[in-house]
Amino acid sequence: MHYRNVCLEAFVYSLPDEIVTSAQIEEMLAPAYQRLGLMAGRLELITGIAERRFWPPGTLPSEKSVLTAEKALRITGLDRRLVGALIHASVCRDYLEPATASGVHRRLGLPQSCMVYDVSNACLGLMNGVVQIANMIELRQIQAGIVVGTESARPVVENTIRYLNENTSLTRAQAKQALASLTLGSGSAAIVLVDRKLSRTGNRLLGGVAWTRSEACELCHSGQDGSIGGDGRTLMWTDSDALMRQGVLAGKEVFPAFLRALNWTPADIHRTFCHQVGRAHRRLLFETLELDPSIDYPTVHFLGNTGSVALPITAALGVESGFARPGEHIALWGVGSGVNVVALGVDWQTTLHDGEAAASQFARSTADFSNPSPAAACLLE
Repeated sequence: MHYRNVCLEAFVYSLPDEIVTSAQIEEMLAPAYQRLGLMAGRLELITGIAERRFWPPGTLPSEKSVLTAEKALRITGLDRRLVGALIHASVCRDYLEPATASGVHRRLGLPQSCMVYDVSNACLGLMNGVVQIANMIELRQIQAGIVVGTESARPVVENTIRYLNENTSLTRAQAKQALASLTLGSGSAAIVLVDRKLSRTGNRLLGGVAWTRSEACELCHSGQDGSIGGDGRTLMWTDSDALMRQGVLAGKEVFPAFLRALNWTPADIHRTFCHQVGRAHRRLLFETLELDPSIDYPTVHFLGNTGSVALPITAALGVESGFARPGEHIALWGVGSGVNVVALGVDWQTTLHDGEAAASQFARSTADFSNPSPAAACLLE
């Protein structure tokens, strides 16, 4: 993928007010922990996740997506009459049909000529949406587009806690497959792309690559509990160790092609914003790609894994905090279960700031994130 006429104008985010710590989740899991002989503190030690956020019960994804997309229009100053495509790309959506994007489009007051649809591809949805809108801009089909999504982790996390506590036949090995579900957090993100002639930033989207290891598609699956006596609650089961290895392997396979596509060397990558999974995944990825982890901006320790919106929220917080500076090359590294990778390169120039937001409230120290406690190793099994 190569682009000459596309600018990534802004990353925008919205976060819930309610913070739920890993310690609180373990308190709710006390019956399961006692039955399985598990030590309190293992969730944060294994994953590096101290807390995550939840929307209020009953929140529809479209409600928050509208607010985030409206914020994106305000920050960029983009005339909504120029928006030629709106893609809603999170795992969570209001209904199977119509497209959640339709309701967001109506409430934003976008033009009838605007193309509207949903995209679903696990944690990679918003990155896929970026590629689709960039292609439309490059082909001169539209002048601007918005990718938006909202993930709501509360139902899956609460269902998982209830299931682990009630199902007394589960072994420790089986319970471990629910670990990834307990790392999930909620959030909303939007990405605005425009024709470079409209851009106020000059943040050129240069191009990138896509890669698939579909032989790993069975390692993570989410759906309703169909067991005898099950009540249809949504649950997610993951072979976390195997999924981590397959995701990193896919990254290793595609990394040389990514560098060739952009005519970069590893030294040309000044900053990275990656999908947020956990501490072990981040460490292994950067070791495998032989990149300095100090160029990366992690947020998983205080937001958890927010699915498809994890990468754009992380990028939004990173550029808002000044982590990315004018003239730097940014690598956006998206990974989703399946296993799929989309990696894009951006020539960053200008950050548009939201005058109504206080960036400092999300300033977090990352000094200890890459170095898990030695005690974590003995808690993995």
